[in-house]
Amino acid sequence: MPEYPRIFAVRQRFESPRVDDVPAAVDEALRNLNLAATIQPHETVAITAGSRGIANIPVILRQIVRHLTAMGARPFIVPAMGSHGGGTAEGQVEVLARLGITPETVEAPIHASMETVEVCQAPEGFPVHFDRVASQAHHVLVVGRVKPHTLFTGDLESGLMKMLLIGLGKHEGAKIYHRAILDWSFDRIVRSVAGEVLSRMPVVGGIAIVENGYDETALIEGVLPERFAEREKALLVLAKKWLPRIPFQRLDIALIDEIGKNVSGAGMDTNVIGRKFTDHMAGEHETPKIKRIAVRSITPESGGNGTGIGIAEFCRSRVLQQIDIKKTRVNCLTGLHPTAAMLPLDYATDAEILDAALPTIGLTAPADARLVWIRNTLHLAEFACSEALLKEVEAHPLMERISEIVALPLDDAGNLRDCVEDWITRSSRSS
Repeated sequence: MPEYPRIFAVRQRFESPRVDDVPAAVDEALRNLNLAATIQPHETVAITAGSRGIANIPVILRQIVRHLTAMGARPFIVPAMGSHGGGTAEGQVEVLARLGITPETVEAPIHASMETVEVCQAPEGFPVHFDRVASQAHHVLVVGRVKPHTLFTGDLESGLMKMLLIGLGKHEGAKIYHRAILDWSFDRIVRSVAGEVLSRMPVVGGIAIVENGYDETALIEGVLPERFAEREKALLVLAKKWLPRIPFQRLDIALIDEIGKNVSGAGMDTNVIGRKFTDHMAGEHETPKIKRIAVRSITPESGGNGTGIGIAEFCRSRVLQQIDIKKTRVNCLTGLHPTAAMLPLDYATDAEILDAALPTIGLTAPADARLVWIRNTLHLAEFACSEALLKEVEAHPLMERISEIVALPLDDAGNLRDCVEDWITRSSRSS
């Protein structure tokens, strides 16, 4: 039998501000926008819903609907997710449903269309697109999470401003803007297009969400349209501070149970795995520096969108069966990241992956490999790591070992449990 590294379970602690009463926080954020001064009874309000797995998003959207309905307005949901869902209206409704967003859960209709209106020409010389359904509403309320982008760096990354162009620009807008970003810059295009949209479309405000390292709602804030850029810059600082991390500088192998669009726009958060600028190696100032990444499945919520699989060197063969190639390619080509759709080396079992990967990490003996086994890049409070990392865990003030050190728990077929958290639960109880 091949020699594999022994592993143990780890718990790490994050700074964890948390919103305990989400509906109350939503109401307070909306009151701070003073919507009654702008929205009149019987007027329609389009509320954006993106494709990310945002904590409590059905609750947040439902409370926004209830608040607006109590004012006498007529709210409805519009999918705001660029090319996701295969670039079709039906596909985008399906994406929302997999995130728990349905007319029943949010108590409002969902009006989905891929049609856009051309708002104007941007100063850079391309058309500005905006969701036709949203453009016909009396008002638009933008709802989005602020967090680091998986490809771009700057004062503005993912948040309300990006939702105005990539989300509400639908497939047509997303294609144009991503191309423009290559010629100009992300910051330039986001500010340019969002500025045109804010000056010409009936955007009444935004609800910005920031999450903590435990994938929980940490902050909900109402933002006036004229303050989108200013507040996003400040909220992005908090989002980066609260982002969960893999707490090691250098790793040989990372086993990732699942990637998916509900986890990150890139399937796995490149800010977490240290591959924001190149797919297969960390930049000079990025950590952790991981030699080999192996993906074990695609989340059901992704609906087959395997964006990000190309960032990994290895995967289980079942991953290829879970991927909808068309959806994945549409999304990656629209985002001008075609390599994210390329397929890694696949093997039927975890043991076969390790047998292929371990000889590629250098002169380190397999038993001494620096390995982590995580659920995904959102859930990092508990994970497993190899014995070679024990001293670093013991020396870290925010980490603790919570299980015995044991042989890699492969079953008779050569596979680990589908979710590392299941193994941690069992191993912690028995230790």
